[in-house]
Amino acid sequence: MQKLLTATALTAILASSALAQDIKEFNIGILGGENAQDRMTSNECFRAKMEEALGVPVKIFTPADYDGVIQGLLGGTLDYAWLGASSYAKIYLTNPEAVEVKLTKQNLDGSTGYYSIGFTRQDSGITSMDDAKGKVFAFADPNSTSGYLVPGAELTAKYGKLEDYFAEVKMSGGHEQTIVGVANGDFAAGVSWADGLGNWEDGYNSGAFRKAADAGLVDMSNLVEIWRSTLIPEGPMVVRKALPQDVKDKVTQLTADLWETDKDCAYAVAAGDAKDFVPVEHSAYDGILAARKLQEGM
Repeated sequence: MQKLLTATALTAILASSALAQDIKEFNIGILGGENAQDRMTSNECFRAKMEEALGVPVKIFTPADYDGVIQGLLGGTLDYAWLGASSYAKIYLTNPEAVEVKLTKQNLDGSTGYYSIGFTRQDSGITSMDDAKGKVFAFADPNSTSGYLVPGAELTAKYGKLEDYFAEVKMSGGHEQTIVGVANGDFAAGVSWADGLGNWEDGYNSGAFRKAADAGLVDMSNLVEIWRSTLIPEGPMVVRKALPQDVKDKVTQLTADLWETDKDCAYAVAAGDAKDFVPVEHSAYDGILAARKLQEGM
């Protein structure tokens, strides 16, 4: 009996090792929103922890646009990413078996949502979205939830066709580009994302404004908020579904524990202060999936 137990235990150990050996490397995709080098730097601590946990080389990829991460996950060249809800919706509508939803960011107040924030220069004379009529307006990326899908839908519902309402509608390429572009006067106004908690002067507690303020790219006192969307569900952290289960479990647990094990690293990954990374279900994105279907005429 003892020999049988030993053999069974050995089989289990070998099976686990075989699972771990199914991957030779692990690739993390980081959505656009800031320049590539800053994305690499912000997530280096996370990459190193993943590499130690998995025992294989872990690399970070920073495609020029959101679609680069989307196609990487669909094509199997990327294994893990923190997506916006709209990017997740595109992946799911293309191939519902490509990724698994695991975690999302929980704000300091316990909520798991954020806002698309319309903003302009403090000296622009624009105090509301009504004043932005006939001006050059910037969105981030066609696959961004807060940088296009939600504000585009909500503003269209109120003002009609945006190409007619604004003098020109531009895609800046990412949230950082929108923020810096508005600050520099390249765009009269635009939208970016934030949790909406804390102080505007800090760039709120977390989000693209906080990231830009922390990096010294903008002085938030020179910008002003002029519009805010309805609450958007925080995007999911996803893993490629075809990965071995032990790999998926390890990376999910490591991320879930990050605020407890390394707060500075978690702050860098979360683009500011937050409470935790918590489990989330596919159903949290039903509304975004419906909006994405409508946008694409599905």
